[in-house]
Amino acid sequence: MNPTPPANNLTLDPENWDQIRQTGHQMLDDMLTHFETLRDQPVWQQIPDDTKKSLNEDLPMDGTPIEAVYEQFQKEIFPYPTGNVHPRFWGWVMTNGSATSMLADMLASGMNPHLAGYEQSASLIEKLVVTWLAKLVGFPETSGGLLVSGGTMANLNGLAVARNAKAGYDIREEGMQGDGRPELTVYGSSETHNWVYKACELMGLGRRAFRSIAIKGDYSIDVAACRSAIVADIAAGKKPFCLIGTVGTVNTGAVDDIIALRSIADEFDLWLHVDGAFGSLVALAPEYKHLAKGQEMADSIGFDLHKWGFMSYEIACTLVREQQGQKETFEQAASYIASSERSLSVDITFFADRGLQLSRSFRALKAWMCFKEQGITKIGNIIQQNIEQAQYLENLVVGNDVLELIAPVTMNIVCFRYSDRTKNAEDLNKLNMEILMRIQETGLAVPSQTILEGKFSIRVCLTNHRTRYEDLDMLIDGVVKQAENILKN
Repeated sequence: MNPTPPANNLTLDPENWDQIRQTGHQMLDDMLTHFETLRDQPVWQQIPDDTKKSLNEDLPMDGTPIEAVYEQFQKEIFPYPTGNVHPRFWGWVMTNGSATSMLADMLASGMNPHLAGYEQSASLIEKLVVTWLAKLVGFPETSGGLLVSGGTMANLNGLAVARNAKAGYDIREEGMQGDGRPELTVYGSSETHNWVYKACELMGLGRRAFRSIAIKGDYSIDVAACRSAIVADIAAGKKPFCLIGTVGTVNTGAVDDIIALRSIADEFDLWLHVDGAFGSLVALAPEYKHLAKGQEMADSIGFDLHKWGFMSYEIACTLVREQQGQKETFEQAASYIASSERSLSVDITFFADRGLQLSRSFRALKAWMCFKEQGITKIGNIIQQNIEQAQYLENLVVGNDVLELIAPVTMNIVCFRYSDRTKNAEDLNKLNMEILMRIQETGLAVPSQTILEGKFSIRVCLTNHRTRYEDLDMLIDGVVKQAENILKN
């Protein structure tokens, strides 16, 4: 006897396709209008207490019409972002995205493919994008890689491959727990981003495995000091395995001497990894590509496309010179994800065998679409524009009697402060912190902060394709006026 099916089938598809289509069109129009009118909006604004209270809702057990949900989004969520899409957002190293990138994300989400691998168009696009990126940074055709969420994951992937290649024993089988194993060590400047500590902790190396090497006056690694540290560790019975060079430090935009680091890596048989989170793509700037010279000699490289690639979060890339290295580090076998000779399951775990994730989204579509629509030449020219804007801001600071440049401007980051010679060091730091907070709170602009040689610095990082030179004039005027108001009161 055949069972009788239920009368109704539940689904999450809308009951009224015309209604969802109308609301969806309204969402798209509102977002494009937002991009179009950014310059008329504050960069950032504080979330009111009553909005925070309203958003602290109970778990919704029953559904609400999508137009009502969207209305709440417009009123209570949309007005209060970090502001990183605004032309005068220069804090940290954040993306500002583009309309093309946003549309690509929508299309990718609609397709909703699983990018472990499989025989599908999405896999072909990611393989193509990785090939393009390898060519852009000067890696050979033998290289391989994959797209990941951000710089931390990109660099973690590279360091994991380095450990597997250079540990000197089967670390995948034996792990970090074998008796009598020498302590593994990794080297980078004191300006290396803190992803390296997270990676060392997560990989079982421990924080002490990272050797923080002194920097020179331009904030790049002291190569001689690095070599001395390696020699000392070898003499002490340790096992150096990786050397990290940075193209664009997060504090000041400094660039390490990658060619000299390659020489040291070859001398001691170390893996050379380049952290090019935002700086690697300076290779696209016609007059400044020399700043990334040597990164093409690395064994692996990690960099973001949601920084100087101007794409929306999340998209970064790990490249490995010899692609087999990633596979040897991450490949796993299981019958339920075994590849077949034909059908959808061909190369079922192609990307999963090159990184930590099995479930992966279609990040590559926005890279493919942005590169095709915008063109590499235009992207490179905007990167160059950002560098020239940094030089312009540097000149504004140097030419102003009450402002002080705190660090050399190597690339696209300018660190400066208001300098009142009547104030002691502590009060001067407090003054500049107050200036920065007021600049953010008024909605004028969002720089961030750092402390260099004990000096609180207003830090402007130019990775924004919407910034104009007059925006930098506004920033300097705002800083001086806020300082005068504070000192007056």
